[in-house]
Amino acid sequence: MTTFASGTDTLTRDALTVLQPGFTGTTAPDWLLRRLGEGLASVGLFGRNIASPEQLAALTAQLRAERDDVLVAIDEEGGDVTRLEARTGSSFPGNHALGAVDDVELTRQVALELGRRLAACGVNLNWAPSADVNSNPANPVIGVRSFGADTDLVARHTAAYVTGLQTAGVAACTKHFPGHGDTAVDSHHALPRIDADASVLQARELAPFRAAIAAGTKAVMSAHILVPALDPDRPATLSHGVLTDLLRGDLGYDGLIVTDGMEMQAIAGTYGIERGSVLAIAAGADAICVGGGLADDETVRRLRDALVAAVRTGELPEERLADAAERVRGLARWTATADGARGAVDTEVGLRAARRALKVTGGESFTPLTEPPYVAALTPVANIAVGDETPWGVAAELFRLLPGTETGSFAGEDAGHAALEAAGGRRVVAVVRDEHRHPWMAAALDTLLAACPDTIVVEMGVPQAAPRGALHIATHGAARVCGRAAAEVIAGA
Repeated sequence: MTTFASGTDTLTRDALTVLQPGFTGTTAPDWLLRRLGEGLASVGLFGRNIASPEQLAALTAQLRAERDDVLVAIDEEGGDVTRLEARTGSSFPGNHALGAVDDVELTRQVALELGRRLAACGVNLNWAPSADVNSNPANPVIGVRSFGADTDLVARHTAAYVTGLQTAGVAACTKHFPGHGDTAVDSHHALPRIDADASVLQARELAPFRAAIAAGTKAVMSAHILVPALDPDRPATLSHGVLTDLLRGDLGYDGLIVTDGMEMQAIAGTYGIERGSVLAIAAGADAICVGGGLADDETVRRLRDALVAAVRTGELPEERLADAAERVRGLARWTATADGARGAVDTEVGLRAARRALKVTGGESFTPLTEPPYVAALTPVANIAVGDETPWGVAAELFRLLPGTETGSFAGEDAGHAALEAAGGRRVVAVVRDEHRHPWMAAALDTLLAACPDTIVVEMGVPQAAPRGALHIATHGAARVCGRAAAEVIAGA
């Protein structure tokens, strides 16, 4: 590919403006600051960039010293997907817990408080909420990130979340359009396909996005999924029919369209990130998210040059690139002038929500523990969106309430026997996550319950399997506050 000079001509600046790259480190590297001066308008943050709220505030101030209207984006859903609290676990339950409570005012309050915390750290664009209807319980990537399997419930909570977040002055980015809930493949690894017909998509997948648009969502994120009823050839992120005809035309959406991470294999493994980025902008996307895995100046340069080359060869109309860049700048202007919510900070709203989300079975005859138990965490492989750096479970919170609590992590076909041996006769608390998706986990639980019928079971995923154990607690998510709420029940706190 031809390399173009990094000048400040309009075309080059527009090509930089539509990129949303990530980077490594907890301070802004020199290359990133230089690109901001050349036209880059957005930066994406991940857990690797955050050590504390104070450090994050200093980082965003460093970015704004170079460009005062920079969009600082983050993937902060709360619940299982947290970047702000990646090292400790989230103070907020995720969408599935909020859907289980089904109090739209509570959802709005949670999103408002989350937005306040982001705004206080200088973050002004959140790649959330997930508006996906979890119609396929075997979905390996959405699960508890969805408000639920009921379309109307997902729609009303999506709207409440958008309202709460944006009341705090943080732009919402509703995802993953046109809906990632009915997939059995994780788009981080391959290209998922949804074979529902158009009428099902209209009634099920699209309803929450209509609600988000009506609530004024400032951004929408596309999904790397193939939906033949909408476009038989290209995934939604690269489809003019999905992004321009459907989202812009039929749904009347006029805000920013952001792609999901272009380094995900659904795009990178089939089109490559350069070709994929050109096709996405041509299809109607306005901002290219890249940086979950690729986070360097070379990636930014390659994508910038690919967009400039596509304009010069006539493959990408210059006015389409200019329109995309102007939408990015338009959202930047909104965030620079947005008047965030004032009033008392509600530090307990996440915990209150997590407590209300619990579904407890067998509690009538349960006597709270007074002696420290053994916590057997039956641990599946985390999907990339959640990551494996964030702690989850109930052990830490039980240790706080019952000092001496011990724990171990188990997986595979011998997990049940290994957990029994490790427990050594102590009362067992078995922690599972999406038991219905993992046969080895169900078998391990069978083994534990056969040997120790008084085992307490805490389900921290989507509760599809039948409740069992002396006490069964469904938390509807694995956030830190969900673990605390469950521990309080177990210890009678």
